[in-house]
Amino acid sequence: MNASAPSPVNTPVPSEEDLEGTVKLAQPDAYQLKHHILSPLETLAQSVSAIAPSASPTLTVPLVFALCGEGTWLAYALAMTSIALVALCVANFARDSASPGSLYIYTRNTLPPVFASVAAWALFYAYVTTAASVTGGFINYAYVLLRRYGSHVSPVVLGAVAIGAAIWLAQRDVKMSTRVMLWIEGMSVCLISFVIALVIWKHGLHLDMPQFRLTGVSPVGVRLGVMLALFSFVGFESATALGSEAREPLKTIPRAVVRSALLAGLFFLVCCYGEVLGFRGTSPGLGVNTAPFRFLSDRVGVHVVGEVIDLGVLVSMFAATLACVIASARVLMLMAHHGLMPSRLARTHATKQTPGAAGLLAGLLAFLPVAALAWKGVSPADIYGWLGTLSVYGFLTVYGLVAIALPIHLHRHGRLNTGGIALAAITTVAMLLALVGNIYPVPDPPIRYFPYIYLVYLGAGMLWHVLSPRRRSLAA
Repeated sequence: MNASAPSPVNTPVPSEEDLEGTVKLAQPDAYQLKHHILSPLETLAQSVSAIAPSASPTLTVPLVFALCGEGTWLAYALAMTSIALVALCVANFARDSASPGSLYIYTRNTLPPVFASVAAWALFYAYVTTAASVTGGFINYAYVLLRRYGSHVSPVVLGAVAIGAAIWLAQRDVKMSTRVMLWIEGMSVCLISFVIALVIWKHGLHLDMPQFRLTGVSPVGVRLGVMLALFSFVGFESATALGSEAREPLKTIPRAVVRSALLAGLFFLVCCYGEVLGFRGTSPGLGVNTAPFRFLSDRVGVHVVGEVIDLGVLVSMFAATLACVIASARVLMLMAHHGLMPSRLARTHATKQTPGAAGLLAGLLAFLPVAALAWKGVSPADIYGWLGTLSVYGFLTVYGLVAIALPIHLHRHGRLNTGGIALAAITTVAMLLALVGNIYPVPDPPIRYFPYIYLVYLGAGMLWHVLSPRRRSLAA
């Protein structure tokens, strides 16, 4: 690959921190990325595609329903509230700096280096494991479609196709990539909304009282459901990884972050309500149905729409893989600039101006767990669920650190007030409760071992932080 990069010694690492209250942008030529090429809609597409809103109604909502029953909408409402708090914290940072380092840079400019390093490793881990998870979802829906024709393809091959195509697109052109993601998600969301609207219309325009009365719902079920519902939202902040590639990034990125969280949350709530309503009294129920929208489409008389939705979800899973590869590559590139990774990963392609080496490594790391689990015979649905659960630990860690850093950031910019302190405190507590909810009460295997996997990973990252000679030379 023809690439070039600034010398880590001779070229100073750009700072995103404001000086004496003035706003500064990361210089585009310092990272050798394209500058101001993405429209507000394309910037929003990055966050929306990382969320993969069409995937949750088909894969995650049934899992939440199995825990919450009639309280599925409540679990999503609580998850949406938590994510909205995080979005407001992130938006406060995004109004003042634009960098491809995403949330890592926000903590680096406010917290001690060790916490910034934790944020960097956690965020990279979160994006890579999410890419791996949605690749499992891609394989799952590929089989939904392939079984109609009696075909069988190795899941490892299907995973390689998804990851390989995502790496190729991510390295080609970020503008083209975001446009592809926008059209894919837009089509899928519209079709799902159409089916939900028909379901609600068919049942009559009245409130479904069992849902609002929370019939048969337990607090423990809702708490566990909230943990799963949170995975539906993770990645909403990935627009921050675009930095100066977005036009007017100090305006478009914070808007994209908040809007993607709120729009996705409203979409999920409507889908929860419609799916629970549409599956009432059916067998098999929503909690065990492998293709819920094909079933609902048949019930409302639009069978062909269900088949198109299945295809749309397949492509949506690929779009989410692509979005996570794009985001993780840019975080990895910033880590390399700051000495947390080898300097080669800081390079960008000479003509395409994309972080090619970082994107390739991120894609390969996403493929390895998918290939290993598929080779062991783990079902694609379990790959999606297991790796998705693993990714939540990384996101919650970074979200919590950003909330802790917020008062420091606001104080430096002369904007600290009671509201900012309250927002940071409430968000921090919400993230802590979410982390505790993931580990207690102790879940069944293999999920009970996931916190230890994450802690081993973070421990290795911290060891690298301490021992890396390149990091120490840049710090000096």
